[in-house]
Amino acid sequence: MTQEVIVRFPPSPTGYLHIGGARTAIFNWLFAKKTGGKLILRIEDTDAERSTEESIKGIIKSLKWLGITWDEGPYFQSHFIKEHQAAAHKLLETGHAYKCFCTKETLDKKRKEALKKKGSLQYDGTCRDLKPEEISEKEAAGIPCTIRLKVPREEGSVYFEDIVYGFIEKKYKDIEDFVIVRSNGQPLYILSNTVDDIRDRITHVIRGQDGLGNTPKQILLYKALGAPIPKFAHMSLTLDPKKAKISKRTHGELVAVHFYRDHGFLPWALINFLVRLGWSTPDSRDIFTKEELIETFSLEGINRANSVFNVNKNDPKFFTDPKALSINSHYIRNLPVEEIVPYVKAELEKAGIWDPEFESGKRDWFLATVDLIRSRYHVTTEFATLGRAYFSDDYPIEKKALKKNILKHEGLKDWFSILADRLESVKIFSADEAEKVIRDIAEELDIKAGVLINGIRAAVTGQTVGPGLFDILIAIGQKRVVESLRKAVLLFD
Repeated sequence: MTQEVIVRFPPSPTGYLHIGGARTAIFNWLFAKKTGGKLILRIEDTDAERSTEESIKGIIKSLKWLGITWDEGPYFQSHFIKEHQAAAHKLLETGHAYKCFCTKETLDKKRKEALKKKGSLQYDGTCRDLKPEEISEKEAAGIPCTIRLKVPREEGSVYFEDIVYGFIEKKYKDIEDFVIVRSNGQPLYILSNTVDDIRDRITHVIRGQDGLGNTPKQILLYKALGAPIPKFAHMSLTLDPKKAKISKRTHGELVAVHFYRDHGFLPWALINFLVRLGWSTPDSRDIFTKEELIETFSLEGINRANSVFNVNKNDPKFFTDPKALSINSHYIRNLPVEEIVPYVKAELEKAGIWDPEFESGKRDWFLATVDLIRSRYHVTTEFATLGRAYFSDDYPIEKKALKKNILKHEGLKDWFSILADRLESVKIFSADEAEKVIRDIAEELDIKAGVLINGIRAAVTGQTVGPGLFDILIAIGQKRVVESLRKAVLLFD
């Protein structure tokens, strides 16, 4: 019988969910879906000073926004501290661990002496072989102690086959007797994490490369506790263009999942992009549906080389990786328009220009307009900025559009009035009829039609580019087009 795959995503609630953490969650989620297994959400909140309720809510909200679902949890690591402590005492009883009464001052002094002599900085095992009476004496004297794991002293090594990095080995002599419980009785993360994984029956540990160094120690703990050892897959790191690790401290909210949500990314587009950071397919394609990605995903496809995420602090428009924007733009252009509408609605509501009629009497017009203008947009926020004129009478005219397409041609002050009167008189307002009126006026005035077309575009949309002008006029509507042209005359005063 094949063992059920069980994986976990264990975020630390000391801040928001950043893209590196999100990528880890996505890989675990995809692997669970691919294998028909389970994903457990475990909040590792034992750092009481830094963990916050706000962070927990933010992480869960970001995961739900991405569409990452879990089968069990959220469990909270702090609820299982007694289990972690019991595991430590079991290790003491079985002789796999011991109490260490060395003070911090003593350890610091030994390290300084070792540095001077260029010796080993590892713990020297002073308390490893204390006799029971010596331990009792120190405890009676109230001397605090940590608990350390006994690493085998014979020749040999810890080794495992990482799914990404291959064979990994570390000799016993290169691993010190490491602390698993602090002197205040608080279990360290390495013990808590291992005990939780044993309890939750984790079969595969999928995490960042920065966890690779701790894996030999954790394997020693698995063995000492008599538990089966899971398979490990360590993901390459995500770096910025300067090859520094992506982090909250260095990059701030530019690497937060909620930043991309608030700046117009679609959830699946962000998932699609993050998966391609450090994961390859035989055909090297970038765009996947959910079903295609689940079918295609494999841990063996994770790259060993670190990936680069092009955080862009200096450009407020293209604030992130160009490929991320390209993928997001692809989905904005190609998803069924009904799937885009909720995101457009949210942007128009934030901008204060949402009209309930867009969902009732003007529904068909709204869908057609969104479909018309979406081809040039990279993020959904642009529906409320670049596309504001389609949904509101209150919209700005870009400086470039004003200077290049309106004020550059003084004749437009009179021509806009002529255009407004003539377009207002059209009985059946269609793209063909609007085009005929505009080109006839250009011929009458003996000017290039492009001057009128570009001027009208700037006046009625505030932009220099967009869909075809005559389609724009129909989308905005006869009455509003006429009003905008008459208002544009005042720009010359």
